[in-house]
Amino acid sequence: MKRIGILGGTFDPPHQGHLVMAEFVRDQMRLDEVWFIPSHDPPHKEGAVVPSEARLEMVEKAVANNPFLKVCDIELKRKGTSYTIDTIKELNNLYADDEFYFIIGGDMVEHLPKWHRIEELKRIVKFVGVKRPGYEWKPEIPVESVEIPLLDISSTYIRSKVGRNESVRYLVPDLVNDFIKERGLYGFES
Repeated sequence: MKRIGILGGTFDPPHQGHLVMAEFVRDQMRLDEVWFIPSHDPPHKEGAVVPSEARLEMVEKAVANNPFLKVCDIELKRKGTSYTIDTIKELNNLYADDEFYFIIGGDMVEHLPKWHRIEELKRIVKFVGVKRPGYEWKPEIPVESVEIPLLDISSTYIRSKVGRNESVRYLVPDLVNDFIKERGLYGFES
């Protein structure tokens, strides 16, 4: 039996904050692996800026140097709106012997009660919340907490910097930075 963390998101693009979150949760929760699951169409966000194939490739590049971080394209294959309940049910069917921990940012903990089919979801997966300064920690749903260093990096910030042809070195892994430049993503001009 493996203990597997699940980190979902649009990863548009994946950045160092995602990697730090995954590594700290893996270490503190003693997880065997953390799987990055790029969403096809998240219910709580506008659509992704770049196509799913490019986002998947960037995530693969982002985790390439860490044997404990994996990529799972289950939501991209399924298409449509990416509800956590559907993903966890599918993962539980495919990997019945493994135990899953769904990783969320501290800012999302207060929104958990509003998630699609949350009563069913909380019975089939454990939640791990990453504490962030500025958010009150009073979960209505059982959530284990992990503290990580504050890295105030967002994909939106990275996209805006790239669009202005400013450096994002050290904000994203080198392989992701190279990919963005090679493909001319987010308005990058060489």
